[in-house]
Amino acid sequence: MSVSSYHISSAGQPPIVQPPSEEEQIEQLLRRLRQIARVDADEIRVVRAPLRICPLGAHIDHQLGVVTGMTIDRSVLLAFVPTEDGSVHLQSLNFPSAAHFTLTDVPAYEKGQWSNYARGAVLALQQEHHLTRGLVGVIGGTMPIGGLSSSAAVTIAYLLALEALNDLSADAYENVEFSRFTENKYIGLNNGILDQSVILHSAHDHLTRIDCESVTVDRVATQMRVDALHERFGILVVYSGVTHALVGTDYNSRVAQCRQAAVALLEHGGQSIAEDVRLRHVSPELFAEYGERLDAPLMRRARHYFGEMERVEAGVDAWGQGDLAALGALVNESGESSVKWYECGSPQLITLYEILRATPGVYGTRFSGAGFRGNCIALIDPAQSESIAEAVHRLYPTAHPDVAGSYNIHLCYPDGSATLLPVASTLMARR
Repeated sequence: MSVSSYHISSAGQPPIVQPPSEEEQIEQLLRRLRQIARVDADEIRVVRAPLRICPLGAHIDHQLGVVTGMTIDRSVLLAFVPTEDGSVHLQSLNFPSAAHFTLTDVPAYEKGQWSNYARGAVLALQQEHHLTRGLVGVIGGTMPIGGLSSSAAVTIAYLLALEALNDLSADAYENVEFSRFTENKYIGLNNGILDQSVILHSAHDHLTRIDCESVTVDRVATQMRVDALHERFGILVVYSGVTHALVGTDYNSRVAQCRQAAVALLEHGGQSIAEDVRLRHVSPELFAEYGERLDAPLMRRARHYFGEMERVEAGVDAWGQGDLAALGALVNESGESSVKWYECGSPQLITLYEILRATPGVYGTRFSGAGFRGNCIALIDPAQSESIAEAVHRLYPTAHPDVAGSYNIHLCYPDGSATLLPVASTLMARR
C-alpha cells in the first residue's frame, strides 16, 4: 500500500506518517469510481478490512498452533457498485494497471499481478455458490505492504463485496476458509488461518486468541480500564523499506521443515503419523525427549514452535491482567526466537528489532508477518512515540543506507473487525 502524507520532523528526518482520514480515503476512492463507471449513488458500497499484527504466535499458525492477533486502525478500503453481466472491473490507487475479467472466465494465477486476490476470491466463493453479479471497484490503502497481512485484508474486502452483491450470507469462519482457498490453492502460499481470523474476528480493545487446530476464537478483554489502555498502549509500525513477495522466499521451505520435524519426532517416539502431520500433533513431552535427535535445522524450527506456544498462553494471561511490561517481554523473546531458531529476518528487519528492543518506551518488539520483508512492530507507550521514532531515524539509515530513503514509521492503535460500511456512511463521506 502506498504512503500518502507525511509530517516532516524539525531535523529533516524521515517522518512519522500522518495518514489521511478514512473519510478522505473513501472520497478519493469514490472520485476514481465515478471516473470509470456510471455510478448510481444508491448502489455505492464500501468495505473496510483492517490490517493486523500478531503480538505472539509467530510462524506457528501453519503448524496448527495457538496464536494471538489484533487489528490496527489502518485498513484496505474497497468502493464498489454491481455489474449485472458478471464482469469484474477493478482499479487500485496503489498500482497503475487495471484488471478486467468475468465470473465465468477467471484468469489463472499470474505472479506479480495485484488482481490475483480478486480472482482467487471469485474462485473461492464459486466452490460453494453461484455468482451472478460482478462489480466495478476501486481499492486502496495507506500502509506499506509486508507483514501486516495486506493480502488477507484485500482478499477479505473482495469476498465481502461479492457476497453483498450476490445476497450471500457467510459468517467469519466461512470467510476464513474462502480466504485460505485464495492464498493456499490459488496463490500457492502455505499459510494458516491467523491473518484472516484476526481481520474477521477482532473486537476493539481485545486481544484475539486463535486455536488453529480447533479453529476456535476467543476475544480476550484486559482488566486495564479502557481510558488507561488508550493512554498507555500504542503500536509503532516501522516499514523496513524491504519488499519481497512471500512466494519465492524461504516461507514455504520453513513450513516444510516444520512438518518434517513433526514426522521425525513421531517416528522417534514410535507413534502413528497422519497424512498431513503438523507440530501440533507432537506433544511437548515428545519433543523434550527426542528433540536433540533431529537434524539441526529441524530441531531449531521445533524449538521455536514449542517455545512460542508457551509464550502465547503466558501473553494472553499478561494481556488479561493489564500487564503490558510482561506482555512486551514475551514479545521480545518471540522476536529473538524468530531470529535464532526460526531463522527468518532480513538484515534490515533484524537491525530494526535490535534498535527498538533497546529503546525506552518500547514494551516489546518483533517482526510482523513472515519476517522476510516488510515491517517490524513495537508495542509502545504512545507518549514516547516521538523519542522512539528519533532513535530509529538516528540509527537505522546509518546501518542500512540502501533503504534510507524508503523506510517510514507509523503510529497505530487497536481496531475492530472487517465490515461492510452502510450506504449512508459512504454518501456522507462523498459530501
